[in-house]
Formats: sequence, structure tokens, C-alpha cells
Amino acid sequence: MKNPLSPKYSEEDNRKLVKRALDGDRDSLDELIHLHQPFIYNVAWKMSHDPDDAMDLTQETLLKVITKLAQFNFKSSFRTWLYRIVVNEFLQAQRGQRAIKFQTFEEYGAALDSIPNPDLTKEEEISLKELSREMQIRCLSGMLMCLNREQRLIYILGETFGIDHNIGAEIFNISKQNFRVKLHRTRKDLYNFMEGKCGLVNKSNPCRCPKKTKFLKSQGLLDEAKMQFNIEHKQQISDYAHENYEEVADKVNDKYYTLFRQHPTREDFDKKSAVRAIIEDRSLEKIFST
Repeated sequence: MKNPLSPKYSEEDNRKLVKRALDGDRDSLDELIHLHQPFIYNVAWKMSHDPDDAMDLTQETLLKVITKLAQFNFKSSFRTWLYRIVVNEFLQAQRGQRAIKFQTFEEYGAALDSIPNPDLTKEEEISLKELSREMQIRCLSGMLMCLNREQRLIYILGETFGIDHNIGAEIFNISKQNFRVKLHRTRKDLYNFMEGKCGLVNKSNPCRCPKKTKFLKSQGLLDEAKMQFNIEHKQQISDYAHENYEEVADKVNDKYYTLFRQHPTREDFDKKSAVRAIIEDRSLEKIFST
């Protein structure tokens, strides 16, 4: 999967697909969706903390794109047009509210502190390696949920996926300086929390994923058969995140932000897009005949 918000993006190729799709070519529409679906899904996964919610959010967003496609006037960048829709949908979506209680960092930190750190033998640590990885990713994902939606999405796009700040400013419809300020403040909020709590960032912190994993497994709260994050997906965000070199000096701690880039991504979508059945629905023909 390629990051469509990277410098390698081809505006010309996307415009050709849009024109053919608007002329009634459903294969071109499917190809257009297929190009953007993986990236949108993986951002949604980080945004929602749940793979099923992420798929639903992705489908709902892509349907919104399809129904509005005829409104694209070819006077602006298709990428900017598309991802403004994505950003608006992600910021407004209510999905996942039932499963996730958005917490403050203080509440989240207290919840982590309440999980015991039982003694762990070397053998236990080895046997719990994969489940501990699941615990680590869940924990880091939970930290993102302590941010408000705008902060979370700006951080996911600007830091974790490394999009160019000019593009970030365009799709959020704010100035580049404002985008940089918002991203910097969010980085600091996350870093300050992790520096004080996370043993992966600061070894003097008591929080240890393997020990907490042992306790949570004993309580039936973690199970190798029910992992949501540390599963068969081998690609990492870092494999296709664009490094924004102009902002390297603004990194408050290299180790802390790379933890999020080590998380898995999903790329094993069907060859046809997740919305193919809906694309083929004859009730949508009127959208492409205007």
C-alpha cells in the first residue's frame, strides 16, 4: 500500500479515473476507491481504536465520496477535495462511542496504574511475547483516544503517517503555521504523558507491558485467540509513512513517535473495493449521469 498523501501521488492519474468514472465506467470508480481505501482504513483504525468500527467508518466515508463525486469540478486538487471529505467525516463520526469512553490522560494513567505488575519469569515473558505486543499496541492506541478528535486526526496524519504539512494545511483548510502549532501541541501532550508513565519511553517508569499482560490474561481480559492488533498483518506504518524532513528538528523524542509507526497496517482487502456491491447498485446510476 502506498500513502496517497505522499509526494509520489499522481494527480493526473486520479483525475483520469474520476473522468472515466463520471462517464459511467464502474471499473475506473472501483480502481479509484481501491487506491485510497487502504490508507483511509488504516487512518480510521488508528482513529477509532477498533478494526470493525474502522471498516464501517471507511465504507461510510467512501460512500460519501462516491455520492459527491459529480460535484468535483476539476478546478482544484482531487486529493485535497477527497481528503477534506475524509477529514470532515472522521471528525463528525459518532461510531465507536458506545465501546470507547474518551478519557483524559489523568484518567487513563490512573487506569493503567490500577493494573497490577505481577512477577514474571523469563519463560513466562517469552511465552507471552505476542500477547504483550497486543497489550502494547492497545495501550498506545488508548493514549490516542485521550486526545480530542481534531488533535487525534492531526497527530495520526501529521506524525504517525508523516504527511507533508502543506498538504495537511490544505485538507484541514487551515494555515500551515496553524497546522504546525496544533501538531506540536499534540506531540507535547502525548510526550509528557508517556515520559511520566510509559516504560517503553522512560525505563524508570513502573509500567511494564509483559507484567500487565500476565495479570490481564489471568483475568480473561487478554486472549491470544482474540487479538485485534497484533495479528497477521506484517506491514508497519513506517513502511509507507512519508518522512517530513523539514520538521525533524521539532521531534521531542524520536523513540516516542516511532512507537506509533511500528503498529501494523491492514492491506489484505479484496481485489475489488469494500463498496463494490454498492457501486454496482443501479440506484446510483443517477449520480454519474448528471
